[in-house]
Amino acid sequence: MPLPRIVVARRITEAAAARARRDFDALMAEHDMDAAETIAAAAAHRAEAILIGGTSKLDAAAIAQLPDHVRLIANSSVGYDHMDAAAAKARGILVTNTPDVLTDCTADLAFMLLLGACRRAHEYDALMRAGWRKKLGLPDMLGVKPSGKALGIVGMGRIGRAMAQRARGFGMTVLYHNRNRLPPELEQGARYFADLREMLPHCQILSLHLPGGAPSGTIMTRETFALLPRGAVFVNTARGSLVDEEALLEALTSGQLFAAGLDVFRSEPDYDTRFAELPNVLLAPHVASATIETRDAMGFRALDNIAAVTAGRAPIDPV
Repeated sequence: MPLPRIVVARRITEAAAARARRDFDALMAEHDMDAAETIAAAAAHRAEAILIGGTSKLDAAAIAQLPDHVRLIANSSVGYDHMDAAAAKARGILVTNTPDVLTDCTADLAFMLLLGACRRAHEYDALMRAGWRKKLGLPDMLGVKPSGKALGIVGMGRIGRAMAQRARGFGMTVLYHNRNRLPPELEQGARYFADLREMLPHCQILSLHLPGGAPSGTIMTRETFALLPRGAVFVNTARGSLVDEEALLEALTSGQLFAAGLDVFRSEPDYDTRFAELPNVLLAPHVASATIETRDAMGFRALDNIAAVTAGRAPIDPV
């Protein structure tokens, strides 16, 4: 029986690539394909399924150009705001993602950014790499103590709850804003705010965990940054589109924010390099899931969805 024909339109880890070559008749990308390249490859290979990433920006117009033999678009990430899922479904094309497998690593990196922003990790590292040579006195280069602070979490899904779990280990008070209140067994003592603006004045640290393309759009603006206590710390590992970056830069330079830890930006990879000029910003290049274990798992989970659909079964992770 011939193997299912698929296009892997992004580079994946070697372990996942080996499985793709073994279990499928796979056309493997040598670079992350854009939408036009993905469509052309799917047509040329007569693919039943395509595995994509953020570079394959499949909007409604691109979805309309996919050949009829494509039955599934498998996103190898939890976010799928780089494509028009509704347009795909309207054409009868299934869409899947990879929830769960990147929850812990994303929360780990978010908490790393939280700790590093509070404790001036970027500045300390820069001082050491410049040679140090002059001792610091008691009032010099002071950070803020993260333990015991009030942490506000915006978006209490899987990753938000994992962030809350880590915060409890540091004795933090957990506040959260979510579309709906969680049941007590998931809330675990966190305080719910139905209105984001009511929560912000209580947040000494704020961390965003909303999905990309959230209906709320840009939620952090001059107005909402101003509602935080002066000297708060801000963390974003969700999506850059949630933040007005001019407002964030103003908050960081005015002292409204003590510091920020940022993994995501409105324009990637061509982010606003003014952030790099600020000593009170800890930066990462959208790498929250970038561990061997998690990137392997993301590829495997996307392939699991492809295997299910091409075998005539229901997808594991429909969106």
